[in-house]
Amino acid sequence: MPTSSARPQSTGNLGETGLKRRKRSEDPMQTYDQLPRDLRLWIQSAKLPWSPASCRRVWQKTKARGDSLEQTLASLDRAEAATLARGIGTRQI
Repeated sequence: MPTSSARPQSTGNLGETGLKRRKRSEDPMQTYDQLPRDLRLWIQSAKLPWSPASCRRVWQKTKARGDSLEQTLASLDRAEAATLARGIGTRQI
C-alpha cells in the first residue's frame, strides 16, 4: 500500500527564512522598474528577497538626509544584516 508523504507548503523564493510574509498593495514589478539603477543593482545582489517598496523607503530616507550613494548603500547593507540577524534561530533545518 503506497504511503503518502506530506509536502511542506512552498514558500516561493523565500528560501528557509522564518521571517513573516507581507501582502503588498502595489505591483512589485512596476515599483522595481521605477527604482534608480543603483538601487536595482543592490537588490540584484541582496542576500534576501527584498521588496522594491522596502528598498525604496530606505533609499528615500537616506537621500532625504543628504547621504551619498555610498552611505545609502551602506544603510541598505545594515538593514539587510539586521534582518538576517533577526532571522537567525528561526530557520528550521
